[in-house]
Amino acid sequence: MAEGSMPLAGAGLVEEAERRKVRRNWLLCAPALLVLLCAASGPLMIVLIYSFLQPGEYSGVVWNFSTEAWFKVILQRDIFDGTVSLADAHLSILWRSVWLSFLTTVATVVFGFPTAYFIATRPAKTRNVWLFLITIPFWTNLLIRTFAIMEVIRNQGFVNTALMKIGLISEPIQMLYTDFAIMVGMTYVYLPLMVLPLYASMERLDFRLVEAAYDLYATRLQVLKRVIVPLVKPGIVAGSILVFVPALGAFVTPRVLGGGKKMMLGNLIELQFSAGRNWPLGAALSMTLLAIVMVALLLYVRTVQKSTEAR
Repeated sequence: MAEGSMPLAGAGLVEEAERRKVRRNWLLCAPALLVLLCAASGPLMIVLIYSFLQPGEYSGVVWNFSTEAWFKVILQRDIFDGTVSLADAHLSILWRSVWLSFLTTVATVVFGFPTAYFIATRPAKTRNVWLFLITIPFWTNLLIRTFAIMEVIRNQGFVNTALMKIGLISEPIQMLYTDFAIMVGMTYVYLPLMVLPLYASMERLDFRLVEAAYDLYATRLQVLKRVIVPLVKPGIVAGSILVFVPALGAFVTPRVLGGGKKMMLGNLIELQFSAGRNWPLGAALSMTLLAIVMVALLLYVRTVQKSTEAR
């Protein structure tokens, strides 16, 4: 009996040690979980609750349950006959936000991919210097960077002045206060967020595979398409998420470069909480933006899982 009870006692000690380890891990995570609960989940719950209330007369909310704010996200009711139609202004702003965020993501991939490849193929001693140069824009305030782009593309800016001096145009091209200006500004602002994940993937790339592809008479385009891109795909996906999500909720860059004429979703939300004085609608739009971000993140997770399973 004594000999048979020894394994059982050993198993019990192992289970107790495992339970203590789990409790210790939960206690170590408790401060971070508490901060997330109070600083992230709490405000989100407040915004969600506000979206189901009625707007106050001059701002704030009236604590009466209502779904009118969610109704106004995509629909509108005529003030005279009460007919319901699509909220063209909201849908236009939503479409502009998604479309410009997508174009910004594509542009950062186009410019960030060769930049990351260049850094990854430099000697190990100089890579940190190139990465240091990439991170320098983060040292400057976002508003200052946006004004810098504004000075480049305005009618009397560097681009128009240079084109007029070499005779390609006779009068300035209107680039400022357009969707193009917003896309250029966001591409400049968020480009480092694409370069860094791409570099992290390319740094781990075994370039002997590239040499082997050349030895098998593959062209440069074939090497890029069939060897390099599939191997650095996780970096492309991660960088795309890091760019698309903040671009979707961008506020400062569209406000400055769009001149208030080309609003994005972040500007519309700010307008409802300030001049519009419709906090429930602003809260509903905020939750709509959150839902779009969650869909993007779920697509990212699914893509990474498929890539991992394929490898």
